[in-house]
Amino acid sequence: MSIIIAPPFTDPELAEQKVQLAEDLWNTRDPERVALAYTEDTVWRNRAEFLQGRHEVVAFLTRKWQRELGYRLKKELWGFRGNRMAVKFQYEWHDDSGSWYRSYGNELWEFAPSGLMQRREASINDLPIRESERQLR
Repeated sequence: MSIIIAPPFTDPELAEQKVQLAEDLWNTRDPERVALAYTEDTVWRNRAEFLQGRHEVVAFLTRKWQRELGYRLKKELWGFRGNRMAVKFQYEWHDDSGSWYRSYGNELWEFAPSGLMQRREASINDLPIRESERQLR
């Protein structure tokens, strides 16, 4: 990330900018690039999967975007304080058979003083949709 926004988070505009940077980064679908926004020893819970370290994040995101084709994400700031943020999001994707889904979720983020994310907790639910119902393009 070329812009570093580090805690403590006190300015709503900067907090929203941090979320937008994360959204833009994830929409690149580049696992190596996305992983650079996290500390080397980052800890994740994504659904029922537990990850530790950038190398596991890269492997996870590689698998994710091989399965979730046409991925498009929208994030929204829910709240922030100190070195933490809460975000709600939705993303749309299709599988290799052409079936479309909208995934809804919430994330809790904790940041290191450097501005890199050190902890990510994500709860996500998938909703089958028709291609004509897509909202994110």
